[in-house]
Amino acid sequence: MTSTTRSILPVLALLCLAGCKVGPDFIPPQSNVPPLFIHTGDEGFGGPSVLNAAKPLDADWWKLFGDPALDALIQRAAAGNLDVKLASARLREARAQRGVIAAEDYPQVNLNAKADRSRQSPNSFQTFSGGGGGEARNLFQVGFDANWELDFFGRISRNVEAASADIQSAEEDRRDVLVTLVSEVARNYVELRGFQQRLDIARRNIQLQQETLDIAASRLKAGLTNDLDVAQAESSLSGARSTVPPLDRSVQAAIHRLCVLLGQQPTALSVELAQSAAIPAVPPEVPVGLPSELLRRRPDIRRAERGLAASTARIGVATAELYPRFSLTGSFGFAADKVPTLPDASSRFWSFGPAVKWPVLDWGRIRANINVQDARAEQSLIQYERAVLTSFEDVENALTSYTREQSRRRILAEALASNQRAFDLASEQYRSGITDFQRVLDSQRTLFASQDSLSDSDRTVSSNLVAVYKALGGGWEPFAPIAETSPAPRPSPSSHWENRLGSN
Repeated sequence: MTSTTRSILPVLALLCLAGCKVGPDFIPPQSNVPPLFIHTGDEGFGGPSVLNAAKPLDADWWKLFGDPALDALIQRAAAGNLDVKLASARLREARAQRGVIAAEDYPQVNLNAKADRSRQSPNSFQTFSGGGGGEARNLFQVGFDANWELDFFGRISRNVEAASADIQSAEEDRRDVLVTLVSEVARNYVELRGFQQRLDIARRNIQLQQETLDIAASRLKAGLTNDLDVAQAESSLSGARSTVPPLDRSVQAAIHRLCVLLGQQPTALSVELAQSAAIPAVPPEVPVGLPSELLRRRPDIRRAERGLAASTARIGVATAELYPRFSLTGSFGFAADKVPTLPDASSRFWSFGPAVKWPVLDWGRIRANINVQDARAEQSLIQYERAVLTSFEDVENALTSYTREQSRRRILAEALASNQRAFDLASEQYRSGITDFQRVLDSQRTLFASQDSLSDSDRTVSSNLVAVYKALGGGWEPFAPIAETSPAPRPSPSSHWENRLGSN
């Protein structure tokens, strides 16, 4: 066996030890999941829309409303919303950070070059040991040095594992932003249409109040009534007119909010959304899926699970600090006191060999750091369990609100039909002189309140369905994920802000 072979064998033996990772491996947590949501198929409180637990959730659930304007707004919001762009930038940051960490697993090579002129003190130790003190000397040097840490105990690989989990957590964070964005756009669109419908009802009531005032005035001229009826009709008309400004303010606020959700100026959609339209009606069947699907679909649960994975991996990173860190180091280059002789073979220098670093006395720092990571992993597990419980609470609350509001809407529709008949009869009897004017005004106010309540209930039913789908975690699947490739080159921060300031 040659001397070269004998020198390589220890290195190969060390390499064979690589891949032994300390610390716990991540095991996905298990959660108790009920077979069905409690409030699916509740016959006692159900409405015209049936909750179907056997059918999986639609990824683009908003299309169940059948409103092309809503579909277009959601697509535009996904492309222009600033929160989505911010989450996308954070995702790119996490991917870049993983590249920084993963690079530690490869040899690090540096190019070094220097030119130095120095003079040693004639009275220094180097003078007495033959160092030639007192004379000025030149030193020109160029070469490479390399260092490769051999990841025997998994410090680097566990760090990469944690960084990969951070990427997945950032992806889930972006998906969570999309879920919230889609639901917010849908909810504000429903709010807009609801306020517009109530505004139309208020204006029709004003017209009806005006007609009632005209009838009272004509009867006063004919001597069939007195000034009291006219004064009461005028008061009722003023009250009806007072309901318009708050509703119009709510309409404008909903438009402004939709504009900001789309990443535009608050008045950008004023013309586009000014025309009133019907409230998006709920579909006859609402697929909600099974509770077991909720854990795989809700981004906040998936993000919490990835956070637990990252915390578990970092226990291994901290544990690896207890063990020695082995590395291979080497250098090669040329050094001479004159530039012309620098490329000569005699000017070459090199070195190669293993190195080890092992903390012997750290006063408990490493053990304390392991305890820190253990506690953080425990916190991550608790956060995961809390996310699961909160998700089921959100779904059950949303399903309860949806089914109960449908029951309320059915009752309001029956009340509206009765109030319409009462108003028609009171108006006819007043014209015939059978009843007094106060009964007409009372039935008219009741009719308007009933119409307004039913319209508001229509809005609430649709809004509650949006809340159901938000709680179920639907809405991020139709949008393509951020590509793995690096983003296009960008100017440096200083030049970017100089350009921004120069354009103002």
